[in-house]
Amino acid sequence: MNVDIHPSWKAVLNPEFEKTYFKSLIDFVKQEYGQHKCYPPGAAIFKAFDLCPFEEVKVVILGQDPYHGVGQAHGLCFSVPEGIAVPPSLINIFKEIATDLNNPIPQSGNLERWAKQGVLLLNATLTVRAHLAGSHQKQGWETFTDHVISVLSQQRQGIVFLLWGGYARKKAKKIDTSKHLVLESGHPSPLSANRGFWFGNRHFSKTNDYLKENDKSQINW
Repeated sequence: MNVDIHPSWKAVLNPEFEKTYFKSLIDFVKQEYGQHKCYPPGAAIFKAFDLCPFEEVKVVILGQDPYHGVGQAHGLCFSVPEGIAVPPSLINIFKEIATDLNNPIPQSGNLERWAKQGVLLLNATLTVRAHLAGSHQKQGWETFTDHVISVLSQQRQGIVFLLWGGYARKKAKKIDTSKHLVLESGHPSPLSANRGFWFGNRHFSKTNDYLKENDKSQINW
């Protein structure tokens, strides 16, 4: 199956694209986009991969679902396009960065700048029906993105995996911690963060310290 994804990823994921589950998934997605309003736009479904080639991945941030509101989702977890109000979870991410690294809080919630530095902003499910959270779960996306995590763990070295919240933390078992750094905390959503499970995790300075120790350029958060 020909999937419009960055060539570096196509090289390592091609066998997955030929599997029965993936073909069924694509059929489902095409039907959903044909019959309903869905997000992100079709051309942005694999945007996280297009902006962050396989060999350049230094950090993986795992989200769950794309945003399901108008104009929010654009293929990168936690990120929104220019001109869209910054969602509450991303506000809390920016607050932690400000405290951790003494960075100013950005006005824009567009995280393409992170992706271009080697941060793979990966949702476990890559599509969603408008205004219906979780509507494309358990159709095959999770199998695909679990495979992406496993391939990165197996074929790469020295990646930082940031697992926030219970759903993301379950993915830790797929990662070889002898080769990579896994940092876990509560989710940055207001419900979790305001109960003390997010703020103070210092994941952004810890990530940069690890990258520096492994002779990799640090992320300008």
